[in-house]
Amino acid sequence: MQVVYSFGAVGAVMVAAAAGLVIGGSAWIAVVAYAGFAVFLAGFCYRVVQWAAAPVPFRVPTTCGQQTSLPWIKSAALENPSTTSGVLGRMGLEILLFRSLFRNSQAGLHEKRLILSEQKYLWLAALAFHWSMLVILVRHLRLFVEPVPALVVALARIDGFFQLGAPDFYVSDMVLACALAYLLLRRFRDPVVRYISQFSDYFALLALIGIAASGLSMRYVTRVDVVAVKQFALGLAAFHPVRPAALGAMFAVHLTLISVLAAYIPFSKLMHMGGVFLSPTRNLANNNRAKRHVNPWNYPVKTHSYAEWEDDFRAKLKAADIPLEADHATRASAD
Repeated sequence: MQVVYSFGAVGAVMVAAAAGLVIGGSAWIAVVAYAGFAVFLAGFCYRVVQWAAAPVPFRVPTTCGQQTSLPWIKSAALENPSTTSGVLGRMGLEILLFRSLFRNSQAGLHEKRLILSEQKYLWLAALAFHWSMLVILVRHLRLFVEPVPALVVALARIDGFFQLGAPDFYVSDMVLACALAYLLLRRFRDPVVRYISQFSDYFALLALIGIAASGLSMRYVTRVDVVAVKQFALGLAAFHPVRPAALGAMFAVHLTLISVLAAYIPFSKLMHMGGVFLSPTRNLANNNRAKRHVNPWNYPVKTHSYAEWEDDFRAKLKAADIPLEADHATRASAD
């Protein structure tokens, strides 16, 4: 039922986008775009500041290698980093290549035996999705800036190297579509993943699929007036919205889904894009053996030292002929 509700929610957004275009025109689309961006920016900053302000007195990194200890014991600099450079290397591999997901495994019963199977297809699909999404976002900068940066032009040429006619065929478009299709089919095919999937999981994925499908449709099927779209985008970026003659219902659906998803990001699991940088299980060096970390907000408590304990029970200890630490210290100083 969760997927049905998600389909309904995404469908309602698409219908509202088309209806809003008919009723309010491009002005309505501009309001939705600004509202989505404002909620995204405010929510994203709030979550990041909230996480950054959370105290982390102890080192709690997730490790899977030998910790730095004695000089003759080889340590794992990336798996269990004890220095800042090691943490940077580990974070770089995690953020850019999803290293922990690459080593992910799934437990299951096969002929009454526990089998650990690899999840390399999931890692590949996730990596393909994120990198293709990044390439597409950078390519879209050409709609919001003038003149277009040389980096964006060069990236578009590399991405459109394989031309299959007009318009230019972008590899990132097809990679994104295939990755999203696999991630959705995986939630349907895997009974465990299907069981734990909630409305939020399906909604974000279906919204991304709707964004990709509407974008591909505008480029390869229904076509859209690129000049009008860029004029509208430049007006949004300059906070002086303009009203082009015709943007099309597909463009309204595309931009509305983007705005809704952007506003949804700070309240969903998609906030991992900012949280991965602030996770204490990833961004801390494991130097617990080299440095003592004390909880700074420990309240003062009355302590009772061993010397004070000896004083309390000195007579009973001597009666039991138990040597006292203070007597040992006195004899040692006399010697």
